[in-house]
Amino acid sequence: MRARSNPREVLYSGGTRAKVRGMIRITTFAGRNVAVFGLARSGIVAAQALRDGGATVACWDDGEGGRAAAMKSGLPLVDLSQADWSGFAALVLAPGVPLTHPQPHWTVARARTAGVEVIGDIELFFRERAKACPQCPVIAITGTNGKSTTTALIAHILKSAGKDVQMGGNIGVGVLSLEPPAPDRYFVIEMSSFQIDLTPSLHPTVGVLTNITPDHLDRHGTMENYAAVKEKLVADADSSVLGIDDAWSSKSSQFLTDRYKFHFRISTKSRADIYLRDGKLFGSDGTSSAELADLNGIGSLRGAHNGENAAAAFAAMTLLHIPVEAVVAGFKSFPGLAHRLEELGHVGRTVIVNDSKGTNADSTEKALLSFAAGSIYWIVGGVPKEGGIEPLAPYFNRVAKAYLIGQCAPEFAETLAGKVPFEMCGTMEVALQQAVRDTAASSATEPVVLLSPACASYDQYNSFEHRGDHFRALTEALPGFTKKAHA
Repeated sequence: MRARSNPREVLYSGGTRAKVRGMIRITTFAGRNVAVFGLARSGIVAAQALRDGGATVACWDDGEGGRAAAMKSGLPLVDLSQADWSGFAALVLAPGVPLTHPQPHWTVARARTAGVEVIGDIELFFRERAKACPQCPVIAITGTNGKSTTTALIAHILKSAGKDVQMGGNIGVGVLSLEPPAPDRYFVIEMSSFQIDLTPSLHPTVGVLTNITPDHLDRHGTMENYAAVKEKLVADADSSVLGIDDAWSSKSSQFLTDRYKFHFRISTKSRADIYLRDGKLFGSDGTSSAELADLNGIGSLRGAHNGENAAAAFAAMTLLHIPVEAVVAGFKSFPGLAHRLEELGHVGRTVIVNDSKGTNADSTEKALLSFAAGSIYWIVGGVPKEGGIEPLAPYFNRVAKAYLIGQCAPEFAETLAGKVPFEMCGTMEVALQQAVRDTAASSATEPVVLLSPACASYDQYNSFEHRGDHFRALTEALPGFTKKAHA
């Protein structure tokens, strides 16, 4: 199986890109042989970091492109199917390569037979941190939805407060492309369930779990397995922040309570340690509440789901002793995350929103709830997730019309028939043109063309970023388009 590249470089709306400023040399495997499989972004950097730290690396990828990238980087290629695995100290596996389900990749099977540990690049980071600078603060964030926005928001607040901040992992750049750990350097790391699975030494200063809803079951087998992986991030942290609005994360909160592990509980639905009500964050000690921050009017934090992200960030900043006024200022200046409810601009009255990161129904639900009912002209489709858009049926009355693209268009047409007017558009170009045409005749005060596909992108695009970038380029080429100004 070929490792899939997922270059997540565009972080904030307005085009600000993450910058690679250094590399963390991995010295914990100095003098030993390490196999590296999966030579996309994180694999190449991991191999370089190991080599520069004194290890001998054996690199391989099932795809010619990965092998060519390694050769271009001066890394040695070794066909791991023919290698003597008894000589390897570890297999560093790219997160996109199956570890357990639907079945372990052949390299994983070979490693296990030889008694070789299987780890990822973030595990290398945590081992190096433990050796070189264990007091270096690390904030690790996971969750089915919201983790990227929460990660970017936490990094933005810390940077706005004058801290030395490094952000990476499942967002921006691989963690080993960042500057080395230092006592006053804050690492803000987004982690997918795949990455957590490959990080046995995971031990953040603050762990954040936003929520747990069904996703990646093809990679974890069951919801129980998936939830257990997510829970590991907060269970192994010095202190934690957990959303409690879904049954699985609420169960994780109870698990931490039973283990006498301190954690902040956050909610958008009920009173918790930090909770959202009427667009404001409140803190509660169990008997009384006090207002912490007003999110109303902050476009980049629109919607209850962003209230959850802001609550998580506020709780994490409290654990890190960042002053409240600095947190509130950071909220107000946060430019938002590219591809997540990213307001691109206007064509006349019509606002155009890029939510390409809405890759499942749960994420798209948040988008549909963020705009006035009847004002949404929804571009949807791609490679469907389990359940398709059936879970969104309670919100169909918010949609004025849908524009279907990609592989799942016939399936989604059956779901929408008789419930939402729709057009079979096929491509993004056609969908955007038709949606803008229809909004010109809309009676809504501010009609919204919303790209929130509720699907993966791989039928027509390399990644959700690629899809969102194409949508942005098409939007900017529209006659009469006015780009949104960013602070």
